[in-house]
Amino acid sequence: MNPSPLAKEICEIAHYLYSKGLTPGKSGNISARFQDTVAITPGGVSLGQVREDEIVLLNLEGDILAGGVNPSSELHLHLEVYKNKDVKGIVHTHSAYATGFAMSGKKIERLEGFGNRIKPFIKMVDYAQPGTMELAQQVGKAIKREDVIILERHGVVATGENLTDALLLAEFVEETAKIQYISRVLSNIKF
Repeated sequence: MNPSPLAKEICEIAHYLYSKGLTPGKSGNISARFQDTVAITPGGVSLGQVREDEIVLLNLEGDILAGGVNPSSELHLHLEVYKNKDVKGIVHTHSAYATGFAMSGKKIERLEGFGNRIKPFIKMVDYAQPGTMELAQQVGKAIKREDVIILERHGVVATGENLTDALLLAEFVEETAKIQYISRVLSNIKF
């Protein structure tokens, strides 16, 4: 795959994420890597409306190579993940239930759909201001042995061997958070 089909794939997945409510408003961002090129969604644009010509192509140092001119404010987060983990896709969402857990500091349990359950909970990274190098470096360090992490008071970062795998993981995390929220609420109600 050369970099230009990445823009098409990113737009398709961005539109899907938005349609499922995983990236409301202008929140969230996604990227894909091909060799030493990273394609990322632009900042300040709804993932439901992003166009192929707005996708920014960069090298791993963050230098713009082609495409749009306004990369996501979380560009450094994506670059740190690619520098620290051999993945080809990253999805960062602000989905309601998973972000609710992130805002409350409550952990999301890893259920059977996560595959081999070595760890009981999804790792949560301490709060750092969105878009900062501090957050990017924390995520880069934390993601080394994880496939997904929760950003305290912020959202979810899911990775994959490709962009579809990252999308499916982000979607599964949201469904898992929803199930756990519902079960916790129902556990406290007497019928």
